[in-house]
Amino acid sequence: MERIWSYAPESGHVEGEDLSGCTVVGRDGTIGHVDRQADHYGMRHLVVDTGVWVFGRSVLVPVGVVAGIDTEARKVTLSCSRAEVKAAPRFETDSETMDREYLVAVGDYYHRLPPEAVTP
Repeated sequence: MERIWSYAPESGHVEGEDLSGCTVVGRDGTIGHVDRQADHYGMRHLVVDTGVWVFGRSVLVPVGVVAGIDTEARKVTLSCSRAEVKAAPRFETDSETMDREYLVAVGDYYHRLPPEAVTP
């Protein structure tokens, strides 16, 4: 499950690069934009603002589902669908980005997705 918290080598991730504001796209359409990046307990993730798509809430996405980063287009592509992101454990408060149990639950959810959803 550790790989779910690390960028895939082929994702195009550059260490230290700020992805805030980038559009986030799933296999089947736009999900939202990166609000911020975090790395608590070695569990690197993106907090994605979904706008009105998921009733104005944010979702937490482990970086292991990032399939590609296009810095010029300011776009982050995920290897999962919008429905899979929407079905992830609900993100309610900022403090959850530092809650180890919540992060483990999110990582477990994404880790259990079908292989094509996690592997670009």
